[in-house]
Amino acid sequence: MDKKFAIFDMDGTLTDSMRYWDALLPEYLARQGVDHIPEELLERVCPLTMEETIRIFIQELHLSADLDTVMNDLQAIMAGHYRRDVPLKPGVRDYLETLHGRGVRMCVASATPEKLIRACLERLDVARFFRFFLSCDAVGVGKTRPDVYHEAARRLGASRPEEVAVYEDSYRAVKTAREAGYYVVGVYDAEAADRWEEICTLSDEHFEQLG
Repeated sequence: MDKKFAIFDMDGTLTDSMRYWDALLPEYLARQGVDHIPEELLERVCPLTMEETIRIFIQELHLSADLDTVMNDLQAIMAGHYRRDVPLKPGVRDYLETLHGRGVRMCVASATPEKLIRACLERLDVARFFRFFLSCDAVGVGKTRPDVYHEAARRLGASRPEEVAVYEDSYRAVKTAREAGYYVVGVYDAEAADRWEEICTLSDEHFEQLG
């Protein structure tokens, strides 16, 4: 990767955290008496922000709690994981150190709320490599649209998408970034293993492991 700017996803790209997210909603919903979540519904909410996901779940699963209550409960559960036990993926620290040494301007753009991004990456001692953290919540839409990439690129100082490398592990996010004109780097994560070949096809570069 020879770009001057880089936008990194966090969950599944920098951190091995997708398993915690996978368990979060089923655990919470089980407490609300919901024992089964339709596969179609899980597929639909995969690329959305947390807020968008919860709005759909409240409507489709007939939850009695309001949006703010559910958001607060979920964030409290995940905040504990981010502050205690979510690990970096292998090779990430060395890879970031290399890019930082080359003067690449880097940020994190994630569907995860900003305060949780910060808590996790500060604990893992890699927050220092990034100019800022940007949540999809800040732009009001998930990675089905390129808004978060455009805003991150603007803040980094890039003038055109092709100047910016976007690192992603999700097929939908890779597709969005690719269609928006960014230089895409696919990163393997076990949670997206069934779409890895498609991710590789869409990516300009791909890694089974950074570093």
